[in-house]
Amino acid sequence: MKEAIGTTFAILTALVSGIAIVANKFFIINLDPTLFTAIRALLIGLGFLLISLFKSNFKIRDFNKVSWKYLLTIGAVGGGMAFLLFFSGLKFTTAGRAAFLHKTLPLYIAFFAFLFLREKITKKQILAMSVMLFGTFLILSSQISFDVMIGDFLVIGATMLWAVENIIAKHAMTKKETNWVVTFSRMFFGSVFLFGVLLLMGKVNLLFLITGEQMLYILASTAILFCYVGCWYYSIRWINVSKASALLLIAPVVTLILGCVLLGETVQYLQIIGSILILFGAYVMVKIRSEFIIE
Repeated sequence: MKEAIGTTFAILTALVSGIAIVANKFFIINLDPTLFTAIRALLIGLGFLLISLFKSNFKIRDFNKVSWKYLLTIGAVGGGMAFLLFFSGLKFTTAGRAAFLHKTLPLYIAFFAFLFLREKITKKQILAMSVMLFGTFLILSSQISFDVMIGDFLVIGATMLWAVENIIAKHAMTKKETNWVVTFSRMFFGSVFLFGVLLLMGKVNLLFLITGEQMLYILASTAILFCYVGCWYYSIRWINVSKASALLLIAPVVTLILGCVLLGETVQYLQIIGSILILFGAYVMVKIRSEFIIE
């Protein structure tokens, strides 16, 4: 049952991710990306703080079960440094290349999970993930050039940091920390880090220049991201993080379908083949049982 719950929420995370990419085409916000990310992270962090306090019956001493250094690191690495690297990388590479490089996240997570969490990575799992990554490449192939750009390395660095963050988050949960506290830490401490960067860059004043329309778009985007992180950390609470991360590769298929239905975008043959490969790989991945499940 717990395996099924974790798998279901991993798939829900992928669905939300796919929807978010299409939604962002409607919610075009002319705002500094660091400020935009910091505001969303702060709002979501406060939301999960309330949930965490409620779950612990508002007893602060029972709030965290692992050292705060783990929780602070989750926020600083995943919610702060990774975003800065990613946004910096986007300035020196194309959006298509950055999107594909980010989709290699399951590779890093699987490697780190094997090394540090002792998760069992089977040949079937490696094959399924490889098929899904190839399918992702086919979907995004029209947006990918083969010139090496400096921004690529920054995006890869950001992706590796997100992988590290997820490994630490999973480790905290194996120590009986709740997914609610981990999610709060990821978003809240990440926002503190980003607001600190904005202060150093002298951009905090931009906070007071946000228009009413921009705030509505921010809130809409925040709601989507709230669902994403909520589903994601609930998922890796119950199943191996290597399995959950591979299932995130369903997202491009969701984006492709929604883009076709809602935006009238043309679907190419390679994209159809890529989607079939991803869904086939996801089916195989769903059948793989996690070795460790938190009670």
